[in-house]
Amino acid sequence: MMTTSTDHWLQRWGGAVLAILICEGVGALASLATQSSVSTWYPALEKPFFTPPGWVFAPVWITLYALMGLAAWLVGRRGWATPGVPTALGFFVLQLVLNGAWSFAFFGARSPAGGLAVIVVLWFALMTTTKWFFELRRVAGWLLVPYLLWVSYAAALNGAIWWMN
Repeated sequence: MMTTSTDHWLQRWGGAVLAILICEGVGALASLATQSSVSTWYPALEKPFFTPPGWVFAPVWITLYALMGLAAWLVGRRGWATPGVPTALGFFVLQLVLNGAWSFAFFGARSPAGGLAVIVVLWFALMTTTKWFFELRRVAGWLLVPYLLWVSYAAALNGAIWWMN
């Protein structure tokens, strides 16, 4: 049986596309919790001077979810039998679930305190994931650094909103 260039492309990149779509799907689900509060409750909150304009969030998250998916795919390509891969991807799934849970805690429940609790746990899970990714596939670790920086910034923003309200 002859393979086509499409078959080759799917074998090589199909997993990356799937991993990215899964991460973007978490973002899409999280946005459901955000939609009702972002135009009503959130604007009424006191916010710190370092709050970015609203239009920044969607492109940043779309980019970060794509980088996350690509990083997970790169680690997964090492193979499940490779020591550390199941642990690294387990932490990745944990941080991805926490990522989605933050939107439901902060926006869905309209709770800056709940959001802060979730994002602190998310930060530690993400730090652990990043450490594992660096050990298994250096480029995958670097792909998570912008996400780690953004979550650090988001935690500071969440903490300030909690404090001010």
